[in-house]
Amino acid sequence: MPGIDKLPIEEALEDSPQTRSLLGVFEEDTAAISSYYHQLFQAMQRIYDAQNELSAATHLTSKLLKEYEKQRFPLGGDDEVMSSTLQQFAKVIDELSSCHAVLSTQLADAMMFPITQFKEKDLKEILTLKEVFQISSDDHDVAVNRYSRLSKKKENEKVKGEVMEDVYTSRKKQHQTVMHYFLALNTLQYKKKIALLEPLLGYMQAQISFFKLGSENLTQQWEDFLTNIGTSVQNVRREMDSEVDAMQQTIQDLEQASDMLYMPDPDPSKIPINRNLTRKAGYLNMRKYGRKTGLVSSTWDRQYFFTQGGNLMSQARGDVAGGLVMDIDNCSVMAVDCEDRRFCFQISSFDGKKVAILQADSRKDCEEWIATINNISKRIYLSDNPEETAARANQSALEAVTPSPSFQQRHESFRPSTQGRPRAARTSSQGSVGSDSPALSSLSLDSLVAPDTPIQFDIISPVCEEHATPAKNASQGRNSSLLFPGYHEPEQRKSNGPLAVSADSILHQLFIVRFLGSMEVKATESTDVIYETMRQILAARAIHNIFRMTESHLLVTCECLKLIDPQTQVTRLRFPLSGVVLCASHQENKRLFGFVLQTVGGRVDGRPVATCYIFESNNDGEKICDSVGLAKQIALHSEMDRKATQKQRELDKAKEKQQEELTKQKQIEKDLEEQSRLIAASSRPNPPAADGQFLVLSNSQSEDNDAGEESRKKEESEA
Repeated sequence: MPGIDKLPIEEALEDSPQTRSLLGVFEEDTAAISSYYHQLFQAMQRIYDAQNELSAATHLTSKLLKEYEKQRFPLGGDDEVMSSTLQQFAKVIDELSSCHAVLSTQLADAMMFPITQFKEKDLKEILTLKEVFQISSDDHDVAVNRYSRLSKKKENEKVKGEVMEDVYTSRKKQHQTVMHYFLALNTLQYKKKIALLEPLLGYMQAQISFFKLGSENLTQQWEDFLTNIGTSVQNVRREMDSEVDAMQQTIQDLEQASDMLYMPDPDPSKIPINRNLTRKAGYLNMRKYGRKTGLVSSTWDRQYFFTQGGNLMSQARGDVAGGLVMDIDNCSVMAVDCEDRRFCFQISSFDGKKVAILQADSRKDCEEWIATINNISKRIYLSDNPEETAARANQSALEAVTPSPSFQQRHESFRPSTQGRPRAARTSSQGSVGSDSPALSSLSLDSLVAPDTPIQFDIISPVCEEHATPAKNASQGRNSSLLFPGYHEPEQRKSNGPLAVSADSILHQLFIVRFLGSMEVKATESTDVIYETMRQILAARAIHNIFRMTESHLLVTCECLKLIDPQTQVTRLRFPLSGVVLCASHQENKRLFGFVLQTVGGRVDGRPVATCYIFESNNDGEKICDSVGLAKQIALHSEMDRKATQKQRELDKAKEKQQEELTKQKQIEKDLEEQSRLIAASSRPNPPAADGQFLVLSNSQSEDNDAGEESRKKEESEA
């Protein structure tokens, strides 16, 4: 019913339908008020929470600005201007934080308290009275219904009294409840206006107080400070814009210049290989080894590798710093063939205990890594200008000789069909790698190295075992003498040769070496021939990009030098120690050494052939040369002892023979004396027997005497 703004309390006892209808309108209005004020409460609660959060955040900001100067920034941590500016800002924001804290307190008292009271007290009271009114109304209806069912007959007065008492009690309770319910609904019409206006008034008064407090704190001094800071920000922005333009231009230039680098394997003709590097970095794949077995596995790990001085480092993605992979000072590096990967190379430490197999993304990258590690291995990075030093070394290699780069050309040079092919020319450079010996100035290259001799870079001889059959060994020996000059098949030791076994067992020293190359030489008197061979082989390897080296175990004994396969323990080559005429190590790179082997009957005309073999070792080359010299000395002393023993045996045999002849002579003389005695006895007459008869010799006795006489004459003639 429109226009009615309160319920008539006087009509509460009557409980007419009109009163109930009017009560329904008030209840509907109460429900709408409850829904609206619930939403308004949530909005004001958000304002209050936001103000509290703003106050806490402002206070935290002020605290962090004060702690800026205590931070340790990797970049720009010592900017005093920025530190002082932030301290000023911290002071201002700290004052604002105090203002926000006051505002939060005012909002809690003037805005949130009234609306919370209305929501939690008044609206909940009406809901409670509504439930009580409903219960009392139902009880009254039940009591009246029971009273209405009383019969006209005279019944028990006690039951009638109870029913009447029940009606009285329920009607009284309903009346009282309805009056209090109507009172609460009528009061709500006033409270809803108060609950709406009072929080808004408190909010506005709190904001006005906050703005007044802020206006008092932000004086003219702070305004000037903020103006200066604004000017500084604009200057920084302009500087940033210019720097961004420059970086964008750099990006465009790099995109145009790096178009060819996007290919995984670029063309070396367009992007040349730089062999003068002493530092390099990039992603490589590294072959893993089993943790328990230590064997090579088929898994690869991609990491970022970089050189740092004489160390090779690696760093995984996400790691703060890199870790040491291995020491590459005096190491050896070579390209290797992997069954499952391309562009692989192997690095071996100077002692041979650590080996790493890496894979590059391209052939150019692989060769640059190999060249860089070679330069670092030679300690070029320690010079004042490493790249210039590496460039001079590479230029010296390019100006050196250019021998035949493969063994195949050498092998084809013996064929009749290839006689007309031109052989690699040889320059007349007098320099040597790591050698400044004045002897080379008086000797020409032709007097040291045989002219037009190809260089062999790998061991391509048939592999033979020490305990192979004699026929197989003989066949392999013939083939090996053709393929590899100076190759000798292992000799079969006899079980009754204790001298050879004892001499060979005196010295057994094993070294890890890598074969660099060999070539025929002419001079065998001076170690300069070894230095010159080293120079030509290293220069040829650098010119023709030959980095692969065959690793073997060099066994030094008093009988021979053996190259043994480290995997199969099979003898690859055997050099008799008697044929080793020279052995020397490089004067600067002590890991390089070589020896000259002289063989007889290697040519068609029967002249001796001298071949120089060059190796790289994990140890000092001088130690290997000393070991070879010691083996030759032991072999020489053993040979001298053997000859002395043989001579003593011959003297002993001569003495025994002389003693036998003296014995025979005495026996002959004794036989002659006996023969003379028998002859003298036979020349006397026969004496008579005891009974007067003569003793007659039989024919057999006469024949025996004749035979004895003939034998004596024969022995006499022999004597």
